[in-house]
Amino acid sequence: MKRLIALCLMLSLGAGLAPAPAAHAQSQVLNLQDADIRVFIQDVAQATGQTFIIDPRVQGKVSISSREPLSRTELFEVMLSTLRANGLVAVPAGSGVYRITPEEGAAAQPSSLSGSGGYGFSTQVFRLRNIDAASAAETLKPLIGRQGVVMPSPRGNLIVVADYADNLARIRSLLAQVDQDRTLTETVTLRSSSAREIAGVVNQVLNSPGAEPGARNALVSLVVVESSNSLVLRGEPDAVRAMLALIADLDGRAETSGDVRVINLQHASAEQLLPVLQQLVGQSPATSEGDAATAAASASGSGQTTTAGGAGRRANIARYPGANAIVIAADPDTQRVLGEVIRQLDTRRRQVLVEAVVVELSDNAAQQLGVQFALAGVNGSSIPFSATNYSNAAPNILGLAAAAAGERNLPEDSSALAALRQTALDSVLGARGILTGGYGQSGDALFGFIINAVKNDTASNLLSTPSVMTLDNQEASILVGQEIPITTGEVLGDSNSNPFRTIQRQNVGIQLDVKPQINAGGAITLFLRQEVSSISGPLSESSGELILDKRAIETTVAVDDGAIVVLGGLLDRNERTTVERTPLLGDIPGLGNLFKATSRQNVQRNLMVFIRPTIIGSAADAQALTAPRYGYIRDLEAARSADGLSSLDALVRDYMQAAPITAPPPPPPPPVG
Repeated sequence: MKRLIALCLMLSLGAGLAPAPAAHAQSQVLNLQDADIRVFIQDVAQATGQTFIIDPRVQGKVSISSREPLSRTELFEVMLSTLRANGLVAVPAGSGVYRITPEEGAAAQPSSLSGSGGYGFSTQVFRLRNIDAASAAETLKPLIGRQGVVMPSPRGNLIVVADYADNLARIRSLLAQVDQDRTLTETVTLRSSSAREIAGVVNQVLNSPGAEPGARNALVSLVVVESSNSLVLRGEPDAVRAMLALIADLDGRAETSGDVRVINLQHASAEQLLPVLQQLVGQSPATSEGDAATAAASASGSGQTTTAGGAGRRANIARYPGANAIVIAADPDTQRVLGEVIRQLDTRRRQVLVEAVVVELSDNAAQQLGVQFALAGVNGSSIPFSATNYSNAAPNILGLAAAAAGERNLPEDSSALAALRQTALDSVLGARGILTGGYGQSGDALFGFIINAVKNDTASNLLSTPSVMTLDNQEASILVGQEIPITTGEVLGDSNSNPFRTIQRQNVGIQLDVKPQINAGGAITLFLRQEVSSISGPLSESSGELILDKRAIETTVAVDDGAIVVLGGLLDRNERTTVERTPLLGDIPGLGNLFKATSRQNVQRNLMVFIRPTIIGSAADAQALTAPRYGYIRDLEAARSADGLSSLDALVRDYMQAAPITAPPPPPPPPVG
C-alpha cells in the first residue's frame, strides 16, 4: 500500500503527466483505496514537512480521490478532514508538531491555547464583558462538538472552550454578536413616594402571574438609593421607559393624595414609637391619648414646625391604640421620611431565653458539753449559795432552782410563781442531746447538778433553676415564693386605748429580673438581678420576729449566645469554739471538766450562680427550645402517676385544641468517607 501511495505521488509529479507550472510544482493528486491511515499520515508528513505524533489507538482504513492537484496546505486540510471523518483529531503540541489521537478525551489533552492557525483541535479563552459567563456557557453547549468542552470561570467572567479550530472561529463570531450591552440605565429621584415602596410595586408589575410577591423580575433591575430616595433602573430600553412613565405617574398621584397617612404597625408598639416620631418633627409629646381626628385637624390648623420636611411646613403625629396604628398629618416629603423611619423600626424583634442555676451546698456541725451545779444551805444554815451557769449550756440550772424555790415559798396563785414555772419549762424544752441531772439534800445542804451533751450535723443542698423568656431590650422578671408578714411597728400597753400593729408583706423565694440586649456580634449584654431568699426561723424563742436568709446578685455581664458563665458565688467556712469555765477550778486537770462548758461549731457553705442566655430568632428556634422542656415535664408527670400516663398531652389537645409539642428529629449522620 505504501508503494501504491508513492506511485500515485510520483505520477502526480510528472511521471506520465505533463509538467505542472512552477507555481504548482509541489501539487499532488491523491487516489487512495482502503489505505492504512497510519501510512497515510506518514506520507502527508513527508509531503508537508509537518511532524505528527500518532497515538497507538489510531487505526483504520481511508479512501481518498482528488481530480485536481493539491498543494501542501490543501493536502494538510484534506488530512484533517479525513481524521475528523474517522473520529480522530490533530491536537497542536508545538511549532509544526501535532498529536493524532481519538476524539474521545481530546479536550483534556495539553494543547496550545492560541490554536493551530485554523487547523485541528485547540483550546481558547473568551473574556466576556457584558453577559454572565455561566449563562453564556449554557447557551454555547449545544453548539460545541461531540467531544468539545465549554467551562465558565465566574471569577474573571471567562469561558474556556476546547473544540475544532473552525468551530472555535464560529463561536468567537457568535460571542462578538451576543456580548454587547444593549440595556438602558436610568435614575429617578422621587419627591412624594418612598423609593422602597415604589420598587416593590414595579417588581410586582413586571413579575409573571403566580410569582412570589417578593421575587425579583427578570426584565428590569431596580436598586433603591435610600440616601436620596432614588431608584436606579437597568434593563431593556422599552421596559425601562415604560417603568419610568409608571413611576412618574405614581409619584405624582402621591403628591396630590392628601396630607394624612395612616400606617398600621406590624411588630412595633405605637405607644413606644410615637414619642420618637414626635421628637423628629419637633412636636411636643401629647399629654393624653392621641387620636386620628386631632391629627387630621392639625394639618390645616396651628401646629409645630417640622424638622423632617421643608421650612414652614407643619407636621403632627398621633396614634390610634385600637389598631396599633400611627397617623401622620404632614406634607408628602415629611410623610415619606417618617414612613422610612417607621419601616426600619417596625421589625420583628428577637427573643432571649435566660436560664439561671443557683447551687448552694452547706454543712453545719456543732458539739456541746457542759456541767452545771448549784449548792445552798437550808434551815438557817451558814452554807453559802453557790452555782455555775453557762450561756452555751441548757437547760439553765438557775431557772430550775428558782422555780423549785418558788414552789416552796410562793402562793399558788402568785404571778411570780407562774413566770418562774414558764421559764423553767422553756429552759427544759430548749435542751438538746442527752441530758442528765439530779438534786438532793445532805444535812442542811441542798445541792443539784445537770450534765448535757449534744452533737448536731446538718447538711443542705439548694438547687434552683429559674428561667424567663423576653424580647430583646425588654425587661422581664419571674418570682416563685411567698409573701410573709413583717412587723414594721406596733403600739401596745394599758395606757393606749387603741392598740395596733403595722405589717408589711415581703416576697420570699426565688426571683430573677433581667433585661437582655443582643449585640451585633451575637453576644448578649444582660442587666440582671438574681435573688434567693428563705425563712431561717424566729429571732429567739420568746420573739416572733423572723430571720430571712438572702442571696442576691445584681450585675451586668456580656455572654455569648448559648454559653454558660458564672455570675458570682461564695465559699465560706466558719469555725467557732466557745469555752466557759469557773476560774481556777476549771483549770484543774481532769477535775476541771466539771466546772466548764465547751461548745464547738463548724459551718461550711458553697454558693455559685450560673447564667445561660439563648437567642431565639425564629419560630423554629422557639419550638426547638420548647420541645425538650415540654417533654421533661411530661415524662416527670408520667413517672409520678399511678398508671404511668401524663395528662399534659390530653390537656393541650382537648383544652387548647393544639397538637402536643414533639421534639424535632435528630439530624442525619454525616456521610462516611
